Amino acid sequence: MRILFIGDIFARPGRNIVKDRLAGLVKEHSIELVIANGENSAAGFGITPQIAEELFELGIDVLTTGNHVWDKREIVDFFEMANGHPHSPSRRVLRPANYAVGLPGSGVYEGSKSGVRYAVINLQGRVFMVPNDDPFRGADELLKGIQAKIILVDIHAEATSEKISLGWYLDGRVTAVLGTHTHIPTADERVLPEGTAYITDVGMTGPYDGVIGVKKELVVNKFLTNMPTRFEPATGDVRLCAVVIDCDNQTGRAKTIERLMVR
Repeated sequence: MRILFIGDIFARPGRNIVKDRLAGLVKEHSIELVIANGENSAAGFGITPQIAEELFELGIDVLTTGNHVWDKREIVDFFEMANGHPHSPSRRVLRPANYAVGLPGSGVYEGSKSGVRYAVINLQGRVFMVPNDDPFRGADELLKGIQAKIILVDIHAEATSEKISLGWYLDGRVTAVLGTHTHIPTADERVLPEGTAYITDVGMTGPYDGVIGVKKELVVNKFLTNMPTRFEPATGDVRLCAVVIDCDNQTGRAKTIERLMVR
């Protein structure tokens, strides 16, 4: 199976480049499964049910999120729609699995594509972020209940050391550990010794003529004055950042990981 994982989709510019380029990438790289982080897809902060549906219609199979998942209130109702409805589209939008027990939504999704079962796990780091449950032991518990061989992990975290540590911790037990959140693509993609593809941060899909997606003058002014500032998405130099993972259907081990940046 060849898998495309798209980094944090930021606001309308990010959604537009996905709309314009996703079909071509799927064809060019013979992609069978598409996963994307969509937590910034609604004006840079959060995701709405309507935007989730639009991204699914473009060909994305599963959407992960992170610390901005609750920024749009309507996503809570969207998650609660999944109760008792196993085929609800809301099950394919994840929030970090290591959030407090009982919160709306789920942090893991199991599905089938081209006759091959797969699972996606969404986790959030703890270093320099709000307190959450342990993502390492949380992953252990989730893996006990997953039957699929192909398992993708989105680790939405700030600290590179935490992401790299999780990659080593899960090496050989999952197909890929893919970092999101910092919006800056890293050049350390590799397949770890036991067959887990890894990258510290896939990078942002959105406007790079700014500061991690936001108009640069607003962020610079924030640093200069420390005054409250309403952030707005930048619009220029839009890029799609992603990785392509080729893995073995029988073992779930990754064969290759390739970093992409499409302008």
